[in-house]
Amino acid sequence: MRALRRWCRDTLAAAGVLALAAAGSPDVVRAQGKLDARYTASLAGIPVGSGTWVIDIGDTRYSAAASGFTTGLMRVFTSGRGTSAAKGTVNGTGKLMSSVYAATITTRKNSDEVRLSIANGNVKAFKVEPPTDHDPERLPVTEAHRHGVTDPMTAMLLRSPGSGDPLKPEVCDRTLPIFDGRLRYDLELAYKRMDHVKAEKGYAGPVVVCSVHFKPVAGFIPSRSAIRYITKLRAMEIWFAPMAGTRVLVPFRAQGPTPIGEAVVQANQFVALPGPSRASLNGVKAQ
Repeated sequence: MRALRRWCRDTLAAAGVLALAAAGSPDVVRAQGKLDARYTASLAGIPVGSGTWVIDIGDTRYSAAASGFTTGLMRVFTSGRGTSAAKGTVNGTGKLMSSVYAATITTRKNSDEVRLSIANGNVKAFKVEPPTDHDPERLPVTEAHRHGVTDPMTAMLLRSPGSGDPLKPEVCDRTLPIFDGRLRYDLELAYKRMDHVKAEKGYAGPVVVCSVHFKPVAGFIPSRSAIRYITKLRAMEIWFAPMAGTRVLVPFRAQGPTPIGEAVVQANQFVALPGPSRASLNGVKAQ
């Protein structure tokens, strides 16, 4: 399922792969933190991949980079490796604004590359290799579809509104408009429950669980069985954990059904450290 594979790759760890909370300061612009996460992926309980995700959020800028590869039984059928990266700015409300996104997937037989340049939510330039085919049934991506969007990786870094505990149900009350270079789609999130997780290394504590509904907008072929299948799914979930020093929540676990079993991507390492506050950098003890 190309659409489901792309969703897992870009949001968590690239190439076939699907913290301590900083409760507090409403001065979100100055929040800083770094996350070093490691993920494993399984399909029907069988390990199929692993990957890393490193995120650095500063006062005014952020960056995120992921890499992953197939493992275990999956390597018998296909050997794949991929990378994806995003960077951009942090605006006055603490929202992450995408500027550049790039992703590459390489298998034994094929290579797929995407490059995006975005300003204020509008795609200024993009390049995909190989180019998207011109199937007459494909719903075209228009200029209007490339406005008011973000890249797949930045979309998964959710800023918690308000102040206090960042883990709250309203974090899930949003629709994420995403353009990945080929497909324009929405991910509709809704609050499902609170839960608890424990990584082998790093974070142990509460998470907020959001249901996820995939809604294709443009760039897809409506008759494709994969599109029809994933559009009908109502059992996909993403578990978001807090990133220390910020009000940003990051996926800890993602899961959803496939025709051959449950797909799960979960962090076995989730080490987040808060960055120094601006007051500390100026030699003043932070409150």
